Amino acid sequence: MTPICIKPPFLKPVFIAIVTLSMLCIGSAAMAQYIWLDEKGIKQYSDMPPPLSVPVKRILKMPGNFSVPATAANGDPKDDKDAQNVAKAPPTLIEQNAAFNKRKNEQAEKDKKATDAAKSATNKTKACDSARAYQRTLNSGQRIAQIDKNGQRAFFDDNQRQQASRENQQVLDECK
Repeated sequence: MTPICIKPPFLKPVFIAIVTLSMLCIGSAAMAQYIWLDEKGIKQYSDMPPPLSVPVKRILKMPGNFSVPATAANGDPKDDKDAQNVAKAPPTLIEQNAAFNKRKNEQAEKDKKATDAAKSATNKTKACDSARAYQRTLNSGQRIAQIDKNGQRAFFDDNQRQQASRENQQVLDECK
């Protein structure tokens, strides 16, 4: 003999109603989705509306039959700049590498300029020290000789000494 299972007849319609109501709730929750782009251009998904700071133009999907107004899509030039920021994707690895190489080259140029400036300052200091020593020699009254075009040694007379002293003083004026 087989056991007989008696089902109450009202249970089947109640079960169908519960399943139907739960499916409707799940379906309506899935329909209430917002999709928008944040200020970095990343898509955001939520069942809550986006913050008020998000312009309408950045909202990609809203629940129901709402769509982005045509005035926002074709509107002001300032909105076009906003759209360009949205359209810009995060930099690729190649772009990041190019930016790194650019920064590296700029730093190398700055370092080279700093090195050149330091060498120039050192050379100027040496030249000024040499000019000061020559000025002391000129002012000392000591005999100063120079080699002429024939290879002979000729000594400075007083006029030549004064002329050399004036020229050397101009160099020293630039050293200060």
